[in-house]
Amino acid sequence: MASASRACFSPRSLDAINFLLADARGAVGPYLNVYLVTERGWSQSALGVVTLVSGVAALALQTPIGAVIDRSRAKRGAIVLALAVMALGAVVVFARSDFWSILAASTMIAVVGDIFYPAVAALTLGLIGRRRLAQRTGRNAAFDHAGNVVIALLAAAMGWWFSQRAVFLLVPIFAVLAAAATLSIPAQAIDHDLARAADPDGKARRRAARPGWRVLLGCKPLVAFGICAFLFHFANAPLLPLVGQVLAFAHPAWATAMMSICIVAAQAVMLPISILVGHTADRWGRKPIFLIGFAVLPVRAVLFTLSHDTGWLIAAQLLDGIGFGIYAALTPLVVADLVRGTGHYNLALGAVATMTGIGASISGLVAGVMVDAFGFDAAFLTLSLVAAIAALVFAMAMPETRLELPREPAGPG
Repeated sequence: MASASRACFSPRSLDAINFLLADARGAVGPYLNVYLVTERGWSQSALGVVTLVSGVAALALQTPIGAVIDRSRAKRGAIVLALAVMALGAVVVFARSDFWSILAASTMIAVVGDIFYPAVAALTLGLIGRRRLAQRTGRNAAFDHAGNVVIALLAAAMGWWFSQRAVFLLVPIFAVLAAAATLSIPAQAIDHDLARAADPDGKARRRAARPGWRVLLGCKPLVAFGICAFLFHFANAPLLPLVGQVLAFAHPAWATAMMSICIVAAQAVMLPISILVGHTADRWGRKPIFLIGFAVLPVRAVLFTLSHDTGWLIAAQLLDGIGFGIYAALTPLVVADLVRGTGHYNLALGAVATMTGIGASISGLVAGVMVDAFGFDAAFLTLSLVAAIAALVFAMAMPETRLELPREPAGPG
């Protein structure tokens, strides 16, 4: 019956959701940091405080949101509501530039951003099933990266023709389009048990009834993966904003365009990487591919210290397409492997996202203070060291998670 219900679902709807959500989120992202530092004269420390506070507020809800999505049958509605709040936050950023307004708007955007990742992952699993999940997660990531390329180009055009501030008005436009794409998925096409990685047999239902925290902490590979995710994002999250600021100070009139070039360079590489990962993860295994992604990150951070030439920095940023491209495509798949049959898939995704958020929030403040005190190169080298530790921990602590699955009936992909 689940297969029959999924037959009325068009894969293009998932494609559109991933593409348009990237456009909606990407019109705020790193542009806010560059805008506040270069056009509004904010210090790195003040920017770090906003990043930390908004990140901590979001972290308090990240894992509970995953648990709610596991139990909710209104996954489409959750995405639409989050888009509405994100659009409102972007309008506030456009209209105001004082500390408290930006802090409130940034916090709103960060909190509702918690919803997108587990909700889209739940829709994907509930619509596609496990057998073709590797290929579908790669395709999701590819459309997400394509959306990031488009919004980066649009933002560059808006920043050039109008102002950096005008970029934030793109958010409400893409929020409406993303909401329409979400609602184009028929509610009856979603298998909500499958969407939370629950199996129909009695044993699996008993496992699903266990407290979520016990399931998460009892899975040692999931705990190890959470630690690796924390270290990876601690090292990775500040790199793009810092590079964008280096380029913005060197080319003040081209600040938004320079940030867009960095984003497009990496996202253009992520797109084919995501497709490749989706097609090879079941054959090669998850761990060897993931190790490549972890190993690239410290190399990229060190390269940023060798020269601040514009061409060099943009070329080094291409490596983000490999590192983060692999991470984004494989994370939903690895988590699905680890919690198979528990019924706590979205809770686990939320927990991993919490770890990544903690890493990104803390590192934003740490990197900002280091830049103010010691300069950009010191921050890059510190982040490189953390990235190397992340790669070592992953290599030693994470097992291969791929398992053979029984075949599911073919359906839309």
